[in-house]
Amino acid sequence: MHASWFDTSQKGMRPLCQHGNDAVIGADQNDGMGISRREFLKGSAGLATSSLIAARAVAAAARTSRIVRGPYGVLQPVADLETGLPLLLLPEGFSYRTFSWAGDRMAGGQRVPRNHDGMGVVHAERQGGETVVTLIRNHECALSELILAPVRYDTAIPPGQRHAPGGGTTTLRFSGRKWLDAEASLGGTFYNCAGGATPWGTWLTCEESFTDLTATRGRRHGYVFEVRRDAAATTGKPIVDMGRMMHEAVAVDPSTHFAYLTEDNPRCSGLYRFLPNDRSGVAGSYEKGGRLQAARVAGHANADLMAPSVGDTYRLEWVDIDDPDANPGRMPVEFPGRQGLASGPFQTAWSKGALLMSRGEGICQYKGRFYVVDTAGGTGPDGVRGTGEGVVWEYDPRRETLRAIFVSATAQVADNIDNITASPRGGILMCEDGDRPADQGGPGTRLLGLTPEGNSFAFAQNIVVLTGEMIQGADKQVEPGDYRSREFCGACFDPAGETLFANLQIPGITFAIWGPWELGSF
Repeated sequence: MHASWFDTSQKGMRPLCQHGNDAVIGADQNDGMGISRREFLKGSAGLATSSLIAARAVAAAARTSRIVRGPYGVLQPVADLETGLPLLLLPEGFSYRTFSWAGDRMAGGQRVPRNHDGMGVVHAERQGGETVVTLIRNHECALSELILAPVRYDTAIPPGQRHAPGGGTTTLRFSGRKWLDAEASLGGTFYNCAGGATPWGTWLTCEESFTDLTATRGRRHGYVFEVRRDAAATTGKPIVDMGRMMHEAVAVDPSTHFAYLTEDNPRCSGLYRFLPNDRSGVAGSYEKGGRLQAARVAGHANADLMAPSVGDTYRLEWVDIDDPDANPGRMPVEFPGRQGLASGPFQTAWSKGALLMSRGEGICQYKGRFYVVDTAGGTGPDGVRGTGEGVVWEYDPRRETLRAIFVSATAQVADNIDNITASPRGGILMCEDGDRPADQGGPGTRLLGLTPEGNSFAFAQNIVVLTGEMIQGADKQVEPGDYRSREFCGACFDPAGETLFANLQIPGITFAIWGPWELGSF
């Protein structure tokens, strides 16, 4: 471990729960600026029905999380209402309908792109007695068939390749427990992984890449783009001031319009925020630029947060990124197990003492708090930090604290959690991006809930195994295969909390799920 990394054994550092540490706040202490457990409990009074809020008061003694029985009951196979195929395990009383599989036809005849990923609800309105919900979905593609959207950022085909950048977004509409249509909304981008919906009804799609194709008449990649509900109004302009990096997800503070961003660059990831020049909160306001900053643990340069325990709490401050469009490069220090380049913003952040996460993934916001995923947070079986099964942090911008509320020590508890969302009722739902967790339901990635105590429970499980006969009978274009190890992503709820939407990245399926949500926290 490099000497500048955070370690409580280093000279001048105090262990957690010891009074007088400016940066690390113990779970049951209050040093005048910190947060005591009593304050958390007092501040949560009246919100006890919200599992998300209650998760803030997680017991300090619980150093890692557990898998527990969920409030919705035992999972069982449920057939898709659209195809009749058994694709998910769900609790009793829940139903679902799939739509827009990879290879299906969209409006205008174009085929649905593959690699469904992040997704968000950008609009909902009443029409003819029903609520029409509009979603925008990412496609995590590199050089593949171009999405023929009204705006295409990069259409150049590099020498020796067959395709231009094939990432981008599609827009879907859902109403009355039925899917209505799908259309292309942005093309010519690269590895559109996650992103986030804005309070003003647009979608921020993130490129998880810093590929540069300018030498072959293409464009630089690694940016965030704003996609409008009306695809024709999308500009395709990269928001350069949000940084050029391996972007993952974005969540916007509805009160300040600051955007918080995660970075998915293994053992070389920071936590960022974007302060827009135009804080009016309208489509295009972020495209007017702003200031990018990175988080630093107050009083401790280059704090290593890759392997926390539940309850670990840190006070944050922010440092400016001088050139958010700087090129990637190699770090001046050796990171254990790290290979490849660091983004330009991370290099600057590190030089100014910014914190280190393993692999930033999903982020969501609920009632002014932000929930940040480090998908490889924790310690792996070989004892290496930052190779674990996943951590969820709660960031409170009012108090400037970052607190670990969930830490998975085994794949049973959570197998590399990825995207994350909060229901309108305050329940946290996490998507798995692991292999095949072995439990009573057999292999298959899961949608997991987070309990008030900081434990996980299985809400849904992927049991997608497709034969050629099944695919033909459902009139689909995907390849036969066992897809149970493929990741869930793009989970989000409609504003009324009646329907959960989610994607299975491969073979590329979008789900709408509904049922007796009132039985649990979602």
